[in-house]
Amino acid sequence: MRRGRMFLLIFMLVIVISGGVKIYYDTNLFKVEKLEIATSKLDKDQSFTILQLTDLHNKQFGDNNKKLLDEIKQVDVDVIVMTGDLIDRKTDDLQFVLDFADKLTMINSNVYFVTGNHEWENPLRESFIQGLADKGIHLLDNQNRVIELAGVSFQLIGVGDPSTNHDDMETAMLGVHEEDVTILLSHAPDLSRSKYPEAIDLVLSGHTHGGQIRLPIIGAVVAPGQGFFPKYDQGLFDLNKHQQLYIDSGLGTSVIDVRIFNQSQMTLIKVKGVGK
Repeated sequence: MRRGRMFLLIFMLVIVISGGVKIYYDTNLFKVEKLEIATSKLDKDQSFTILQLTDLHNKQFGDNNKKLLDEIKQVDVDVIVMTGDLIDRKTDDLQFVLDFADKLTMINSNVYFVTGNHEWENPLRESFIQGLADKGIHLLDNQNRVIELAGVSFQLIGVGDPSTNHDDMETAMLGVHEEDVTILLSHAPDLSRSKYPEAIDLVLSGHTHGGQIRLPIIGAVVAPGQGFFPKYDQGLFDLNKHQQLYIDSGLGTSVIDVRIFNQSQMTLIKVKGVGK
């Protein structure tokens, strides 16, 4: 009987330690997820790359985010997009995040940002937004830009956070051409829409944290705006024959600093032509 209890105690101890290691790994070590998107709006020899960062929540990966910045430098992409919640609603010191922004634009001058719900709920919002602009990061709330690269161009659209009603799709779409590759940045996936404007090919979002806590087979336990066992938790979704939604599960955490079966990540996206 004593031997049985000892084995049970050892087994439980192994489970607890393994669980703790898994939580630490998923929460504090990030990965680079890779995604390839095909489009007939580009020729077969045309392509471009985007790195999506989302939901950092002022988290640090190494001293002054050195590990994160080193990896961003390593992947060497055409454009970097940040889809909101770079800070947390409770962030009261902007030094770390603005230092990160400064180093980020030294790596790549094509950095675009749309606000998330935590930016809108933070009393330092205006100082934060101005600080990003001073560092050379382009705010794209309810605006669009034509991104010109070597041999290829595409339209990049941004909206303010839909979950806090700061989006204005009509204004964001002004001047957009339907025949060009068009990517929308939206912190939260706009679940009130059954279809985005016709010109939009791909929507890049965050907000859900992939559920932050996930269960094997079942997936995300809960996500903001969707409740328990959400449909749109993380990954690529076909909205219709012509439009896709990608939800990055993000780098940081909110409420509790724990990720389970849901490693912190950023996403390297390659948009590749299949036309002509």
